[in-house]
Amino acid sequence: MASEARAKMAALLAAAGLAALAFGAGRAGDAPRVLVLCGLAAVVAVLVLWRSLAALAALRRQPAPEPRPVMNVEQQSLVDNALALEARLEHAPVALFGIDGDEHVQPLNANARKLVAPGRATDGAALYRQLARQPHGDRTLLQFETERGTERALATVSMLTLHGRPQRLAALMPVESELEAEALNAWRRLVHVLTHEIMNSLTPVASLSRTARDLVEEARPALLPDVAADLGTALDAIGRRADSLAGFVASYRSLSNVPDARPERVPLAALFARLDALVGPAWRERGGDVAFSVEPASLELMADPGQLEQALINLLKNAFEATGAGGRARVAARLVRGARLRIEVDDDGPGVPDALAAHIFTPFFTTRKQGGGIGLAMVRQLVHGNGGTVRYARPVSRGARFVITF
Repeated sequence: MASEARAKMAALLAAAGLAALAFGAGRAGDAPRVLVLCGLAAVVAVLVLWRSLAALAALRRQPAPEPRPVMNVEQQSLVDNALALEARLEHAPVALFGIDGDEHVQPLNANARKLVAPGRATDGAALYRQLARQPHGDRTLLQFETERGTERALATVSMLTLHGRPQRLAALMPVESELEAEALNAWRRLVHVLTHEIMNSLTPVASLSRTARDLVEEARPALLPDVAADLGTALDAIGRRADSLAGFVASYRSLSNVPDARPERVPLAALFARLDALVGPAWRERGGDVAFSVEPASLELMADPGQLEQALINLLKNAFEATGAGGRARVAARLVRGARLRIEVDDDGPGVPDALAAHIFTPFFTTRKQGGGIGLAMVRQLVHGNGGTVRYARPVSRGARFVITF
């Protein structure tokens, strides 16, 4: 042992020192000063020798440590397998929860702890109650509230017995982003097919209406005045409606033709300054205001600047139309828990009725007579294409509030 070796070395050095001092004192002869110094040094050496011998005696009285058990190959293999299984469980791509016989729910791996950590599920106890109520063997789509809005997750519960006690193992896989991506792709395919078929039918109608109108003009001298006038009016109306519908369909075609995002480092303060220059004058001209804030001022985001700017313009356009004269809007960017970036756009308008909130991002859905139902659908597509999510959040008082999270 290292401590015993140090004690032995100290004792040997002290003994050697005493011998050297005795030899020096014998050679000093009648020099009293040297004799006094040798005596003082001998006292120190005696103390060191005494403490070293006491330490050695105490070490000898201590029981010898028991030898560590040596595992055989089979035992070592079992330990290695257990450690490997624990590592796989910890890093499993689903959130795993254990539910005991008393309906007590406990997170078992990293994903489960992240799901109930601050910044994700706003009410972890409510989520635990949902999991405890799930029957084993069934797959259920659960909904729970987070700081980003309502999220959905696929839950599966299995029965098992551990240490003679029945328990349940719940696996929870958040699927909100995947469902949203699939919904967006489905809408894009649907819009692409619809616009393609409608345009194929509209193009010959518009062309034939123009040709027929020209023929009526050429044959006007041979036609009765009333007949010529009625034909011209009808063909002109057909042509105008065909052109108008073609333009309407072309606006929806943009949903299926959004280019891939080209992310770059975007300073949000500079982006908001450009937005203020674009939309701010219109708000202030009618007695209202739009305010922008970034916290901290150096906050940056990896995104396509053009697409992010267009998404925010669409949200502010909706707010502008909803608030009317004297209305106000606010755009704020900040970091939230979990190192996520949040951009909030809110206004003091009438807001969105609860019954319609679930449909506002659906293409073709609109609450305005002159609306096309494309603005918010485009916002969701642009934000999702840059790796973010957009939610409508119920405001505290009045107005509408949209939350974009990256």
